[in-house]
Amino acid sequence: MSTRDYLEKDYYKVLGVAKDASAADIKKAYRKLARRHHPDANKGDSAAEEKFKEISEAYHVLSDDKRRREYDEARALFGAGGFRYGAPGRPGTGGTPFDLGDLFGEARRGGGGIGDLFGGIFGGRNRAGTRPAQRGRRGADIESEVQIGFTESVDGTTVQLRMTSDAPCRTCAGTGAKTGTTPRVCPECMGAGQVAANQGGGFAFLEPCRACRGRGLVVDDPCPTCHGSGRAPSSRTMRVRIPAGVRDGQRIRLKGKGASGENGGPNGDLYVLVHVGRHPVFGRKGDNLTITVPVTFPEAVLGADIKVPTLGGAPVTLRVPPGTSSGRTFRIRGRGVTRSDGTKGDLLATAEVSVPQTVDGTAKEALESFREATEGDDPRKDLMEQARGD
Repeated sequence: MSTRDYLEKDYYKVLGVAKDASAADIKKAYRKLARRHHPDANKGDSAAEEKFKEISEAYHVLSDDKRRREYDEARALFGAGGFRYGAPGRPGTGGTPFDLGDLFGEARRGGGGIGDLFGGIFGGRNRAGTRPAQRGRRGADIESEVQIGFTESVDGTTVQLRMTSDAPCRTCAGTGAKTGTTPRVCPECMGAGQVAANQGGGFAFLEPCRACRGRGLVVDDPCPTCHGSGRAPSSRTMRVRIPAGVRDGQRIRLKGKGASGENGGPNGDLYVLVHVGRHPVFGRKGDNLTITVPVTFPEAVLGADIKVPTLGGAPVTLRVPPGTSSGRTFRIRGRGVTRSDGTKGDLLATAEVSVPQTVDGTAKEALESFREATEGDDPRKDLMEQARGD
């Protein structure tokens, strides 16, 4: 596909969407049209097959943010339908058609031009006819795991991690070549580390060069340590801050703490998976801590002030009102997990009536008297009536 053909195609019109359509709208329109015009659903229909190719081509460009931006900028620069000559020096006023190929040809002849603008779309070369210089490659991301205690997850802590990742080989200083030798520029990609791969439909996109594996250099006499890759395993110890309030199973991203980049490229990131141990007393529910507090039968019936422990702090006094049922939860504010904004969640204390296993003597007599005094109070009366459907 020529540059002019590319610019004159209105991919938005092909998919039936507005120029400011969202990615979701574009995807939805494409799926609807693809189902309608798919060759499997239109056996022997060449028109449907061509339409399917057209909408696939449109979606291929508009579904990618970078390609869509380049397409929009190109059409805005040249105008839909391309330039046309009118009066001398006044394009766009009608008259003889203007061939965009001539404009791009200026670049190939060394006369300036604007062919460089579309290198990302067509996988072309720069105006000198050579490929662009090799870009720095980003380092790989690294993942690690750490086990911390429950209290440490609430308050935050600092841990030491022993990391092993690829780094520039110290023996050859990252060149990949044996000491006393130097690598040569890859003849396939001319040192760019990328080559144009034809994707069909007139499009070509850059992909890593297979001859040099994206490095842009070929090593004839490889380094004995890294075997020509220029990278070797490197170990280091790192202190990592685990923020307060981290949850079990949460992944923490540390930007730039991963493997080092190549050719001036940025470092990768470090992802730390946090495992939090259990606490014998406290639990967690979101930003709140939970605790189950045993209360005696008299305390539940008559009410009482009881002491409740807090995580890492002094106990607090909780007033249990008369007639408290087992399972009732009380909220103690500000004694929970520290949030990212510095505020704290609450402590949720659930009362659990403690029933003694054995009762004798005076306690038994008192309970017998209590049962006789409340014999007419049946707590299951409503339950029985509801079960019968009354």
